[in-house]
Amino acid sequence: MKNSKKYYSEISSLIDSDLAKAVSIEFPPNLYNPMKYVLSSKGKRFRPVLLIMACETVGGSFQDAYNASLAIEILHNFTLVHDDIMDDDQLRRGRKTVHKKWNNSIAILTGDGLIALAYRYLLRSKTERIRDIIKKFSEAIIKICEGQSLDKDMESASEVNIDDYLDMIKRKTGVLISISAELGGILGNASETEIEALKNFGFEIGIAFQIQDDLLDIISDEVVIGKDLGSDLALGKKTYPIIKLLECVPQTGLNFLKDVLENGNTGVNSIRRVKTMLHEYGIVDQTQSEISRHIDKAVACLNDNLASLQLDHLMYMSEMIRNRKF
Repeated sequence: MKNSKKYYSEISSLIDSDLAKAVSIEFPPNLYNPMKYVLSSKGKRFRPVLLIMACETVGGSFQDAYNASLAIEILHNFTLVHDDIMDDDQLRRGRKTVHKKWNNSIAILTGDGLIALAYRYLLRSKTERIRDIIKKFSEAIIKICEGQSLDKDMESASEVNIDDYLDMIKRKTGVLISISAELGGILGNASETEIEALKNFGFEIGIAFQIQDDLLDIISDEVVIGKDLGSDLALGKKTYPIIKLLECVPQTGLNFLKDVLENGNTGVNSIRRVKTMLHEYGIVDQTQSEISRHIDKAVACLNDNLASLQLDHLMYMSEMIRNRKF
């Protein structure tokens, strides 16, 4: 078994290289230049690496999974481009977002081009189950759109509870990470039990991933995280740590939080105060415990159903989420 950390890095580098070359057409420039810009931006590549590692875990090969892994990453980038437009974010991976570098119309078209490109790569997968894979891929896109719709609705909602929030992130984030692991299993010709276990594993670490993302949006450093710090607060989003803080903070703090959420009062001092409150009321620790709970559930999915397989790489992926800082 290859060293998981080193192998992850090797796969990520290869994906970076191939995505940077994925668009070779030059005309019209306002379609293809932004697509190249997006795909040349280096990310964590968590989803495509997960797909490949899931495939190999059940006995498939790198070649079996690679085109689908590129499709998953291109799909992910499509969601980021459109998400940035809707949230009016300024930065993505330390660079200007597409709609800020160009404009909203070009960014929308860029996203459209990326989703078509994702299908082009997906269709290169050599498998007898290509129709099933395309169906699952398409259904995942619909679920992601549902999650994004719910996310926008919650910005203006006066109250959002944890169940509402979890339902939203299961669609918006959980589904894409889940389908990455599931498609890896299908392409590796896994049994239905193994595929279901991989799907559930991806779903649980997807939930953990988004809760972690929401926490880092407030407590991280903008230079480290590579995007606008406090952007969720500015949009009035009720994320896991904010919902938990609203449940326990006294009236003075409650009035301050409502001002932040309702009026976008997210200057440096406001973000610093929210960060202090999250620590003061134990919300950071509570949120991290919730992240670990979902990761433990993900690992249990593997141990209960895939115990006979070499699981080192997938275990490494789960620990990456537990310990990530950006």
